[in-house]
Amino acid sequence: MKKLYITGGSGFVGQHIAQIVAEGGFGACALHTMPDGLDIRDSKALHASLASVQPDWVIHLAARSFVPDSFADPRETLDVNLFGTLSLLCALREMKFRGRLLYVSSGDVYGAVPEAALPVAESRWPEPRSPYAASKVSAETLCLQWHRSEQLDVIVARPFNHIGPGQGERFVVPALARQVSLIAAGLQEPTLMVGDIDVTRDFSDVRDVVRAYAAMLCRGQGGQTYNVCSGREVTIRSILQTLCALAQVDPAVVQDRERLRPSEQRRMVADCQRLRRDTGWEPVIPLETSLKQILDQLGTNQTP
Repeated sequence: MKKLYITGGSGFVGQHIAQIVAEGGFGACALHTMPDGLDIRDSKALHASLASVQPDWVIHLAARSFVPDSFADPRETLDVNLFGTLSLLCALREMKFRGRLLYVSSGDVYGAVPEAALPVAESRWPEPRSPYAASKVSAETLCLQWHRSEQLDVIVARPFNHIGPGQGERFVVPALARQVSLIAAGLQEPTLMVGDIDVTRDFSDVRDVVRAYAAMLCRGQGGQTYNVCSGREVTIRSILQTLCALAQVDPAVVQDRERLRPSEQRRMVADCQRLRRDTGWEPVIPLETSLKQILDQLGTNQTP
């Protein structure tokens, strides 16, 4: 039985990893998570935790992941995302780790991709436009340097937007779904406050993303970087329309300037042919299913 250790296990994706492990999506696998309260930058404590498990696989999720926060406090973002990754690498070297590390980066590292270059493939040079994206591509580079010079078996995942039950409401889809749910329950006036909803993004269900991570651990090529995406371009407006149709509401839509982000990419869709070719992974959960489940979960807590 493989032993899987994840950092950041209490977060949105980590909770779904636990579910997929329980369903056998990682094969015969025992899940271990970094203890709550352990700072990823504390290499000594991290080493002790890892040494007690002796994992075969490590998925590194722990990060500051909300892009606007990275503009407000770039130093903290770099400290956690880059130097926290260095701390993990040092802890793995100290325990003479001989398994596989999956570093979870982000599709944000590509920055503003010209429309002619879409769908974006892994061969495109990263051009980060936020401290968050800069921290992620820096940590990628560090991990791959350890692959080359320390012979550490590393794979880098670049997931694009992923959604599903349990995602924090600071992110666009659950934030919109929350408003729609409240309107449907009669707890909010039938007016939706939105940011720029005419941008496009590449959305995947978080459970498909986690299954991609399992596929990479089992069948991916060491030292490789993989986009994790649906390969479909969807507007935020169309997602909002689907949410409203599912909830059977027809609210007014008002743009709130405070919800607009700097350095906004107008269109984004990605290419995951490398991941499909190397691992056989395919996304299986329809977008409408994801949105319905998000609404259903929010409907259990109808507090304005």
